[in-house]
Amino acid sequence: MATQAHSLSYAGCNFLRQRLVLSTLSGRPVKIRKIRARDDNPGLRDFEASFIRLLDKITNGSRIEINQTGTTLYYQPGLLYGGSVEHDCSVLRSIGYYLEGLLCLAPFMKHPLKIVLRGVTNDQVDPSVDVLKATALPLLKQFGIDGESFELKIVRRGMPPGGGGEVVFSCPVRKILKPIQLTDPGKIKRIRGMAYSVRVSPQMANRIVDSARSILNKFIPDIYIYTDHMKGVNSGKSPGFGLSLVAETTNGTFLSAELASNPQGQGAAVLPEDLGRNCARLLLEEIYRGGCVDSTNQSLALLLMTLGQQDVSKVLLGPLSPYTYCISWEDNGLL
Repeated sequence: MATQAHSLSYAGCNFLRQRLVLSTLSGRPVKIRKIRARDDNPGLRDFEASFIRLLDKITNGSRIEINQTGTTLYYQPGLLYGGSVEHDCSVLRSIGYYLEGLLCLAPFMKHPLKIVLRGVTNDQVDPSVDVLKATALPLLKQFGIDGESFELKIVRRGMPPGGGGEVVFSCPVRKILKPIQLTDPGKIKRIRGMAYSVRVSPQMANRIVDSARSILNKFIPDIYIYTDHMKGVNSGKSPGFGLSLVAETTNGTFLSAELASNPQGQGAAVLPEDLGRNCARLLLEEIYRGGCVDSTNQSLALLLMTLGQQDVSKVLLGPLSPYTYCISWEDNGLL
């Protein structure tokens, strides 16, 4: 390999995505060794390699070197270029895995980003596109990232393991972020949701809505849960259903919760009634945790505060999620 004397060095696969994102933002190269070196199947996974290819597409002049076993990665970031991009995501992780990284990078491109992502839109591991659209986009608007070209659109849904979904994300360029003062979450004023079903009976979504409302109606009357049943080519390649719920407060805070059915052929069958009730309870738990940013977007808010101007930003958070806690205490040395 070429000289890598000035690169930051890390070991292990933890925080790989976060390290690559921060490396791209700061312009500092990183070298990551011992990526699952002791596993029976060592090296980078397909979804991590796909994320690295995505970074290569949205930048200009990046240099990426991976050894034969995939256990060592050297990444020298290029210029964040943007423009129109298409990317086929790995079906091992949902599109939300890739969108979380793009939300951190998109405002700082040279040209406005418009990207088409294909793969799994909803799964049980990563934030779904529905939740990111309902919570992350309003958060970015608080930092001054807004405009007609700022949108996240679901063209087709795709459930694991087959995928087949398609999402369009576009974001304008904003070199300077506004400081934020989010210290009062306010009171819950309404709850909105999306019950979706693909390649199953449309009644599944209606059953989810009824069971979720049976719990939430005890607390607030302003509840509306939409149903989304996509057919044909728009329904992806695998059957499934799920629910995402978002509670909005009087001060513009959005708190979310979501659940999806088990992938086809994996685990026990999930009743839509159980899924709806459990998702409603998760939303109540999220509201109980409090804060002006929900658990899904805590790390995004903290990163954008770090990248903002010298003015003081304040945000009130509930208990830190395990991901946010680890990222906060991890000595990245990149920012």
